[in-house]
Amino acid sequence: MAGTTEVRDQHRFDEQKLHDFLIRRVQGFPQSLSSNLSVRQFTSGQSNPTFFISKDGCEYVMRKKPPGQLLKGAHQIDREFRVQQALHKANFPVPRPLAYCDDESVIGTAFYVMEHVQGRIFRDVTLPDMSPSERSAIYDAMNEVLARLHCLDWRKMGLQGYGKESNYCGRQINTWNRQFIGATKLASLPENLAAQQLVQWLMDNKPTTAEKTTIVHGDFRLDNIIFHPTLPKVIAVLDWELSTLGEPLTDVGYACMLYHYPQDMPIHLINPNQKQFSSLESLACIPDEHSFLTSYCQRCLLPYPLPDWNFYLALGFYKMASIGQGVYCRAILGNASSSFASNFDDVVKVMLNTGLKQTVSRTDNSVVFAKPSSSLMLEMQPVLESQPLSHRAKDILQKVQDFVKNEVLPAEEIYLAQVHSGPSIWCEPPIMEELKAKARAQGLWNLFLPAQSGFGQLEYAFMAEAMGQSFIGSEPFNCSAPDTGNMEVLHLYGNEEQKKRWLEPLLDGTLRSCYCMTEPQVASSDATNMECSIVKEGDTYVINGRKWWSSGAGDPRCKVAILMGLTPNKNKSRHQQHSMIIVPMDAPGVKKIRPLTVFGNPDAPHGHYEIEFTNVRVPVGNMILGEGRGFEIAQGRLGPGRIHHCMRGIGMAERALELMCQRAMERKAFGKELAKMGVIQHQIAECRLLIDQAKLLTLKAAHTIDQFGTKEARKQVAMIKIVAPRMMNKVIDQAIQIYGGAGVCQDTPLAGFYAGARSLRIADGPDEVHLTSIGLLELKSQSLKAKL
Repeated sequence: MAGTTEVRDQHRFDEQKLHDFLIRRVQGFPQSLSSNLSVRQFTSGQSNPTFFISKDGCEYVMRKKPPGQLLKGAHQIDREFRVQQALHKANFPVPRPLAYCDDESVIGTAFYVMEHVQGRIFRDVTLPDMSPSERSAIYDAMNEVLARLHCLDWRKMGLQGYGKESNYCGRQINTWNRQFIGATKLASLPENLAAQQLVQWLMDNKPTTAEKTTIVHGDFRLDNIIFHPTLPKVIAVLDWELSTLGEPLTDVGYACMLYHYPQDMPIHLINPNQKQFSSLESLACIPDEHSFLTSYCQRCLLPYPLPDWNFYLALGFYKMASIGQGVYCRAILGNASSSFASNFDDVVKVMLNTGLKQTVSRTDNSVVFAKPSSSLMLEMQPVLESQPLSHRAKDILQKVQDFVKNEVLPAEEIYLAQVHSGPSIWCEPPIMEELKAKARAQGLWNLFLPAQSGFGQLEYAFMAEAMGQSFIGSEPFNCSAPDTGNMEVLHLYGNEEQKKRWLEPLLDGTLRSCYCMTEPQVASSDATNMECSIVKEGDTYVINGRKWWSSGAGDPRCKVAILMGLTPNKNKSRHQQHSMIIVPMDAPGVKKIRPLTVFGNPDAPHGHYEIEFTNVRVPVGNMILGEGRGFEIAQGRLGPGRIHHCMRGIGMAERALELMCQRAMERKAFGKELAKMGVIQHQIAECRLLIDQAKLLTLKAAHTIDQFGTKEARKQVAMIKIVAPRMMNKVIDQAIQIYGGAGVCQDTPLAGFYAGARSLRIADGPDEVHLTSIGLLELKSQSLKAKL
């Protein structure tokens, strides 16, 4: 059998006992006692020894634990057998598992047997002997099967308890750190400084967004896949030893490591069949990393680019280094599965160094900069890299722009008339429901949420700008605040029950929500001042306190609030004392005190309310993510939300500038049109400069979130919180000045625009707080630059 050798001395076992077991336990195994069992060992595989077994034309594969002293938690072949059983029943391509044995008296260790699958395994990832079209098809099949794995419903497959459902990345860091340290000590190897640097960076830079939980392969590579003998079709995925439940992007990052191997990668140390490594992207028709990721995201309905991508790559390299350290350790101890395991000392070095490159950190003799810094990369980026909108995004953007122009703007007067002509201003204007139905029929729905729309923050930013031209422009698309922020919170951090009870109807547009954070009795610019209490009593939480500026609470469809309050814990830091919890608006003890006006305007029918919560009881299941996680959630919520606010504000400013120019061209004073006066021309020019500057800065922030995640975009987000509202105030004020008295009355939207723009400088936090944040981040960045 190609790819096999005689069983190595350290892995020999009693073949007769194995033969007897197979006769008893494997259905269809040849019962003849006159013919012999053939056992050969596969040369590939560095962890669990794997054997090719045949008798009378029947072929099987056996995997067993290695003999001797093993690292704790490693080589759990019982888990391999369990997941392969579940996957085979779900018609996912794996070898059919046949029998498992934990009786060590049979061959000395636990083992399992599966069918032998005939096909092709590509050890050389560059596929040198294949045509360009075949290369493309092979990588696409690999991509498709990975996406298919991550879309399986593991609960329906009976894999509950196969892994934990939270903090997978954190546990992976700890697991592989323990493995690396354990192997190092077991083989009496010296401490590895590069490993310490990389693991520290990983610990400091875990993604802040809520993890998704799927089946994770854990070692997904091209050479762990069997392809059809002649077709570019996956017929079996192998080596499930590291599989569990966790964040699927760890698999994707692991699969994409080969795009980042150095040109001098000693690939022959890992794969003796491949003499040298060629850059994949230099080979005809092997998809580049961008294309591979785009295809995966399309299949899994994820936005692209993926956030925190450098983290997942770095984690993959550290994981590979830890595995390599274990292989090298077993080579030293004499129980390695592979004949070339002693080469893995050099493999470990390459993996660690390549992983460190993903962190944008470095060591210079005495100083180790373990904190990454993609922030330094951001400083050196152009304002906005060339990244045109996708064809689909351009198409949807055009539809949004047309809808706003042809449907929304003409409906503004009807909307206001319906609000003010009924028995109460707190109503549901019929025209809005008509607009929503029309927008939804065109597929213009929930565009703000990447998981629903497939758009990243940069692509959606242009759509938000179009919506911002009207004070009712977002709601027809189900993209209005505070619902968008609340839906993002529930999508990213809510559990399955919370999503079903509240997120689904919000996404469907059948109810609305409010957000309760600010309090009248404390300075909410320092959010740690919040005093509204959330106290656990039995199986409920009891809420007491008063909130105000709860936007959206006046809408009769507002049925739920997300409230941030104090859950004191003396063992936690000041930013771990607050939590977010779901509060039904009809819960006993919830009382709307009064609507708050903005410059005298109640902002109906949605409004901003002061609300009192008196002994309000909600189930413990209403807590989002867990006690003390409020600020963590807020940071994940606020980044994209601010992009939306600022781009809507830019759309508002664009309309104000359009109105300004119209007025200047229509109005005459002192014998000539205003547009012909130099001072007016200068004012219009200044407004254009301000708008474009703010727009580019906001697009850069959106691009940064897409590329690096919300955490790395902190400075850019803080900057646009200052720049965009200031710009809006200036442009709208100038438009009002050119309109004169008409600009401050109900005849134009400018007065309402101005009220919204001015209040945004408070609602999004005072400029002074953001300036302090920007200053501190800039000082930190400059300090790192100086050290580098």
